[in-house]
Formats: sequence, C-alpha cells, structure tokens
Amino acid sequence: MPDSENAIAKRFRGFLPVVVDVETGGFNPQTDALLEIAAVPVLATAEGRLKPAKTLHCHVEPFPGARLDQRSLDFTGIDPHHPFRLARPEQEALELIFEPIEALLEETQCSRAILVGHNPFFDLGFLKAAVERSRIRKHPFHSFSTFDTATLGGLAYGQTVLARIAAAAGIKWDTSKAHSASYDAERTAEIFCAIVNQWDEKLGRPVTLVAHEQE
Repeated sequence: MPDSENAIAKRFRGFLPVVVDVETGGFNPQTDALLEIAAVPVLATAEGRLKPAKTLHCHVEPFPGARLDQRSLDFTGIDPHHPFRLARPEQEALELIFEPIEALLEETQCSRAILVGHNPFFDLGFLKAAVERSRIRKHPFHSFSTFDTATLGGLAYGQTVLARIAAAAGIKWDTSKAHSASYDAERTAEIFCAIVNQWDEKLGRPVTLVAHEQE
C-alpha cells in the first residue's frame, strides 16, 4: 500500500495536481486583467484515494493599463473597483497562492505542480502572463503540461460542460455560485478526484504504480 506522505507523488509521476480557476476581464492574457484566482491542491489518502485539500484564493487588482471588457465583467459579476474585494496586486496575489503550493511540493516529495482545469489552456495562459508581468523567476507549475476535466468528463460521463459533468458525477452544482473562482475550482477538484478514484476502483491503479508498490 502507498504511504500517506508521498502517495500523490507516486500516482502522477512526481507531479502534484493543483486545480486552478481564474476570473478575468477578457480573453487575452497579455492585455486583459486577471481579477481572481483560486487553487485547490489535490492530495491522497494512505490508500491512494484522491481528495481536495484547502482552497487557496485571492482577488487581484487589475495590472496598470489592463483591459476590462464589460461583457466579461457582466458575465462574472465582478466589480474590479469594489472596495470590499480586498484585492491584492498581481505579484502579491501570486505569491499568496504559490507559497503554500511550494510547501506542499516539499511535503509530498513532488517535483512540480501540474495545473488541472476545465479547458486549462485559458487558466495557464493567464497564470503565465501574470508571472511574467510580476517578474517571478520561479513558480511551482509545469510550464505546459495540464490535466483537462473537459476531456476527462467526456471520457468518463460523455459530458464536457462543467455543470453537466458535476451532475453526472453526483456532485451538487449551484448555478448562482458559478463563475466564482473558488466555487468553480472546488467543484472541478471534486470532479477530478471522482474520475480518477472511479478509474482506480473499477479498472485498477496504473500498472507502473502497482509494480512500484510491490517492490
């Protein structure tokens, strides 16, 4: 049986899955504001079952000169200038998210975090653009590899829309809370864990992992 400290490292070849969701002021990561970010690390029990860890979340101030598309703001319901957002500058917000993830990498003996998202190219693109603007030299995420719950949902349930995947997986979905970074990240984390756990239970753990555990 895998031990509790590094079971997650063994499951994904040394990668720590971290579910990320961002809310933004548009679709272009180079010009449009990053407004909210949430991250949910995924850990494992001693038996190897995946489970979401504590949510990391921060509201973000638009970077100087950032574009804010009103259609995007209407869709998310975010008022970037609302005083109760308690938003932080991009660099500070990223450090707030990255530091606990880096601590988990050391604790779990994982080499890098791998971003899990629903159509994750969008979230990774905004994350990398913010890292570049903030001149952060080192961050915990793999620069291009990701896990996509749209693809996994299509495989496991024949659904690619997040709310429909949740329904197929028996996970409650509250439409009124959707398009909040923390809510979407938490539901996506539940979905990711459900699909991987279902695979392991019905089809068996990966052959390379089982062989490693039997050594």
